[in-house]
Amino acid sequence: MADEQNQTPVEGAAAEAGTENRRGRGGRGGDNRGGGGRGRDGRGRRDDRTPRDEQGEELIEKLVHINRVSKTVKGGKRFGFAALVVVGDGKGRVGFGHGKAREVPEAISKATAAAKKKMVRVPLREGRTLHHDGKGHFGAGQVTVRSAPAGTGIIAGGPMRAVFESLGVADVVTKSVGTSNPYNMIRATFEALGDQYSPKAVAQRRGKKIADLLGRGGSQTAEADAAAIVE
Repeated sequence: MADEQNQTPVEGAAAEAGTENRRGRGGRGGDNRGGGGRGRDGRGRRDDRTPRDEQGEELIEKLVHINRVSKTVKGGKRFGFAALVVVGDGKGRVGFGHGKAREVPEAISKATAAAKKKMVRVPLREGRTLHHDGKGHFGAGQVTVRSAPAGTGIIAGGPMRAVFESLGVADVVTKSVGTSNPYNMIRATFEALGDQYSPKAVAQRRGKKIADLLGRGGSQTAEADAAAIVE
């Protein structure tokens, strides 16, 4: 009784939340089965190993946002968690996913699996930056991405930085206007990346040579630039 009286309101709320989660109303990942949720090892600790895709490649996993929600039911509150994860191989492939569960590790595991299924390939110039500028829009969020010279670094913050780090971009300048909602920012960023095209893809679509496209801008080294383009 003395310990309960000495508890602060914050400690009391945390203890109440832990008690509700331990009751286990049949949800997956509960502790009533004695083994902990998925995403944990046999001793109940979280498994932080780098995920791999079907080809065995190591993937970069970035946890962008975790949201805790509660639902008031008969007998107390039921807590849940939603996770937003970005996954990439650091070589031009990236994806994002969203997962919800009663426990944080299981929500992250679901989000990671969803991100791996929706990975897209983005052409990169010299393997370090984008080929051209682009804009993306989703909901109230608007983002602008611009290619940058070597040594610029990733000029981005929040969710957008996680996307470019997972993608393998080393030099980029970005700007976000409007909402700061991570879900809308991520979707707007992927819309901007989806509009990226390499000179090789444009030349094939138009039935021309890469040197012809690069030479129209007044480049004196169009042939050398065309030979250096990989994507």
